[in-house]
This record gives sequence, structure tokens and C-alpha cells, in this order.
Amino acid sequence: MCQLRSAAAWLCAGWIESFTDGPKADAYAGYLKDPRNVASAAMVVYEVCKKIRRERGEEMAKLCVAQMQRTRGVPIDQDLAMRAADLSLEFSLPMADSFVLAVARALRAELITGDAFI
Repeated sequence: MCQLRSAAAWLCAGWIESFTDGPKADAYAGYLKDPRNVASAAMVVYEVCKKIRRERGEEMAKLCVAQMQRTRGVPIDQDLAMRAADLSLEFSLPMADSFVLAVARALRAELITGDAFI
């Protein structure tokens, strides 16, 4: 994977806060000023789309995914899956969180999260 300059990898919570204007939305807003410097793992797109579609409907989910598509998409491949599995076991992380951490480490990116355990 290529390295992004000043890249940030986002967890689902950051996107959801931003898209739903949650209480932490302002804290995350600065990271979206240049979407090219944000990496979005495919697993995160899935999680956010599912949650937004369930809670806000199809049209809102499409708008959110369109915004996420402006960032650097990171597909899931076998190497990333193995790294994520190792991280999940090492830190007892759920699947999506372990993929995001694997992406951040692979890109040497800052991991943006509200989760204390990562």
C-alpha cells in the first residue's frame, strides 16, 4: 500500500458522528477538510452504510457513502486480513476495529477514533 502524507484512518464512530451531527461531530470535522488525506477501509464503508441506512434511510446512506468515496478507499486483501486477525488477537478487538487499525498501521496514518481501547 502506498503511504499518504498526513493521512488519517477513521473508525466507524467518527463517520457516524459526522454524518448524524452527533455530539462529537465538531471534533472530527477538521479531519475532513481534505478528504484525500483520509483513508477509509472497505469494512468501515460497510459498517457506516449499514448503520445509516437502518437509522436514517436509503437516501441518507447514499449521501454518506458518496462522501466517503471522496477519501482514499482501502480494499480488503489477504495481507490486510491477516494483519487484522493478528491485531484482533493481540488486542481483543472486534473485526471492523482490527481492520481499521491494520489500515492505519499499513499506511503509517494517524488513527482517528473516539474509542479508548485502540
